[in-house]
Amino acid sequence: MTIDIELLKYPIGRFKLPEIVTLQAIQDAIAIIKSFPANFFTAASPLSLSQLDTPYRPGGWTVRQLVHHCADSHMNAYIRFKLALTEENPTIKPYDEATWANLADATLPIESSLAIIRAIHFKWGVLLDSMNPEDFKKTYFHPEKQKTQALSEVTLMYAWHSQHHLAHVQHLVLREFKPIGN
Repeated sequence: MTIDIELLKYPIGRFKLPEIVTLQAIQDAIAIIKSFPANFFTAASPLSLSQLDTPYRPGGWTVRQLVHHCADSHMNAYIRFKLALTEENPTIKPYDEATWANLADATLPIESSLAIIRAIHFKWGVLLDSMNPEDFKKTYFHPEKQKTQALSEVTLMYAWHSQHHLAHVQHLVLREFKPIGN
């Protein structure tokens, strides 16, 4: 049996921004962002210590690193939203997510990052729900991408990011941790 590394890396496919971002697409993305903590908790919290320390794909992060990455990434996203809403096209601070995933806090139990994800997504959901269509046109500049990004695009991107990493955990569980007898 050969393993499709591309499918393991991108189990829901790569992010694709639609040509036109509709209000409905934004509302759907907000719903995904708001439901992510419960879905991620359901997928990751039942795993044993050895399962948490299993990479979701060959050469990839462990589930533990993935959970901590989502907390780091979504904290940054939330701050970027607040910057874009309060400043004129601010330049955001990129970070090296791969290096962050190897810092000491990425070895902690996942409960701390699951709590951060729950809190950030709650606040982020309130912020997103309070935004009007004009707010989603506000932007920030991403220096690594050399690109200005509208909050409408970023909302869809983080909904994808949430589903992307949730699928990593879910697919690993289905592939590797099937109950005996199934």
